[in-house]
Amino acid sequence: MPAKIIDGKQIATDIRSELKAEVAKLKAKGITPGLGVILVGHDPPSISYVTAKEKACSEIGIYSSDNRLPDQTSEKDLLALINKMNKDPKINGILVQLPLPKHLDEQKILFAIDTVKDVDASHPLSMGKMVVGQKTFLSCTPHGVIQLLIRSGVKLDGAEVVIVGRSNLVGKSLANMLMQKSPAGNATVTVCHTRTKNIAAHTKRADIVIAAIGKPNTITADMIKDGAVVIDVGITRVEDSTKKNGFRLAGDVDFEGVSKKASLITPVPGGVGPMTITMLLYNTVESAKIAGGLYEKSSR
Repeated sequence: MPAKIIDGKQIATDIRSELKAEVAKLKAKGITPGLGVILVGHDPPSISYVTAKEKACSEIGIYSSDNRLPDQTSEKDLLALINKMNKDPKINGILVQLPLPKHLDEQKILFAIDTVKDVDASHPLSMGKMVVGQKTFLSCTPHGVIQLLIRSGVKLDGAEVVIVGRSNLVGKSLANMLMQKSPAGNATVTVCHTRTKNIAAHTKRADIVIAAIGKPNTITADMIKDGAVVIDVGITRVEDSTKKNGFRLAGDVDFEGVSKKASLITPVPGGVGPMTITMLLYNTVESAKIAGGLYEKSSR
């Protein structure tokens, strides 16, 4: 029996509807969540992502400060803008779109963001709090994956999860979230990577396989057990002369083969992708609540 498709677009739409209602309640109390977005340069995918984020903010009522800077923007000027946003009460979250031009120190730039506005959860303090189980902003893509699983009725408690990929952005963060002693965790997690000797030996026993390695069609049908849940985080542009734009988007999972064996599977596109922006909006709303005194300071 073919796998049921996990519709990331629909789940993202549902969460955004919930957030829109939350924002309306906050505005009634005189609180308007604000997101400051910084884009340096003219990278086409980055422009597309930032435009989508700004549109999403508008749709649910979040104030968006759009800052598009030229490629040769100096580190000094960029840090000054971040510092200005750190002090701006209208801004609850700050997002610096990556990648940055090579002359800019990415780590230095990201670390300059005030942790109370680190809605992309890229600061080491945010990551550290997450690892030890303290309340903090969660990295958007991993949090989106967990929401997809929970809202699709997948049991995480006691599940055998194999993550293929160990990036800071996805693999490491997701592994730590799923291991937490919480309703959204309690899974037994194995992390595989490029130096793992036999990835299939691990994925074959997994109840849930999450592919986040950035290599198209890495996970094939013979690598998963019958009825496994498969989440495809990967997205790569692959040349395709049959397409008008000359390329198509491919995931890390051989969708055609694996979908015949899995019980649930995410497509690419339309799976994890829509959730990343949605969880950024979620973090921004949470930050506005904190700034508005709607949470106890000790809760974060």
